[in-house]
Amino acid sequence: MPEDADKVRASIVERYGRLARAAQAQLQITDCGPQQFNDGGFGAAAYDDTTNLPAGAVRASLGCGNPVAVADLQPGETVLDLGSGGGIDVLLSARRVGPTGKAYGLDATPDMLTLARANAAEAGAVNVEFLHGHIEDIPLPDASIDVIISNCVINLSADKPRVLAEAFRVLKPGGRLGISDVIADDGIDPAQRADAEQYVGCTVGTLTETEYRTQLAAVGFTTCTITRTQTAAEGLHSAIIQATKPTAPPGTLIRPMRTDDAAQVLAIYQAGLDTGDASFETVAPTWEAFDRAKLPRHRHVAVDPSTGRIFGWVAASAVSDRCVYAGVVEHSVYVHPDHVGRGIGAALLNALIQSTETAGIWTIQSGIFPENTASLRLHEKAGFRTVGTRQRIGRHHDRWRDVVFIERRSTVAGPE
Repeated sequence: MPEDADKVRASIVERYGRLARAAQAQLQITDCGPQQFNDGGFGAAAYDDTTNLPAGAVRASLGCGNPVAVADLQPGETVLDLGSGGGIDVLLSARRVGPTGKAYGLDATPDMLTLARANAAEAGAVNVEFLHGHIEDIPLPDASIDVIISNCVINLSADKPRVLAEAFRVLKPGGRLGISDVIADDGIDPAQRADAEQYVGCTVGTLTETEYRTQLAAVGFTTCTITRTQTAAEGLHSAIIQATKPTAPPGTLIRPMRTDDAAQVLAIYQAGLDTGDASFETVAPTWEAFDRAKLPRHRHVAVDPSTGRIFGWVAASAVSDRCVYAGVVEHSVYVHPDHVGRGIGAALLNALIQSTETAGIWTIQSGIFPENTASLRLHEKAGFRTVGTRQRIGRHHDRWRDVVFIERRSTVAGPE
């Protein structure tokens, strides 16, 4: 955490404690410029339907959007609201997940928790629970949440990368993030940005759209869409940010590849080469050579989250430095021989497809020996097609080998 994080946290708790007490006194409260509030971009005005919600929950709404509307909540799911305030989004979520689901609210302000629990009791909501804690240290187990929402709160954190990492940690594989927040234009003048942030109440600072995408990818989310919804001030916008944690087989986590994975990654690489049907290479490269060749945002590992043991990896390299090929990459996927047949290769390919499409890459390609029928089937199931066979293209272990050239063209990135 940054050195001043405790000071920032204390000021935020004090500020929202005052607002909670005002709401308890049945006063209408706002936390942004009055014009933006009146224009309908903030607070309860962002919701289509607040029917049958406690008046106190509606009065205490301080968000910049309606994340519940885009979270696609399903009956039986478990949802977590980061910075739940007076509880309006938790109560709306509880309705959607129904009696077989559960809605958690997490807030650092005791007065807000008191207000939220009173609102839940008034609403008769029994499938909700409000937790005291910080969004940088979520007090829930790994892989325990289906969906995370948040409404104009992440901009208040002094350690936004930690918040996003914690969100990734507690989400189940395939879990979804759907949040409202305020973002800044890329390239905005710093002084103008600071003035606008103060005006709309984002006193700890906003992220730009590019910064949001970069930080989400860095912690492991493989999809990301950002949709602007309202202009908050000049250079600032309220927006819906949606992201997905990659799916994985039971007992497996897919996350970004790290430097401390090097030994295991290269050992799995060598085990694949030793089969004689993985590549023309016979010896795995050094980590330095591997690291230089692979694109940073498109290298993923499948691991046992309890032990850190790596089951497999996938990575992509640029095929050319010519700008016309900016959206074309070549990939490799390797699974430890002890874990073949568990669906790990398919999950890794899916993560790669998601991360590359999110980055605007339109073609993934590779070459496979025709004898490697398992790899050909795996790629066919993942949407790859055979372009053709390059006959006797190179010598390998003293014999000429054919190579089947495959590719996957994206349906969402690149040319229509």
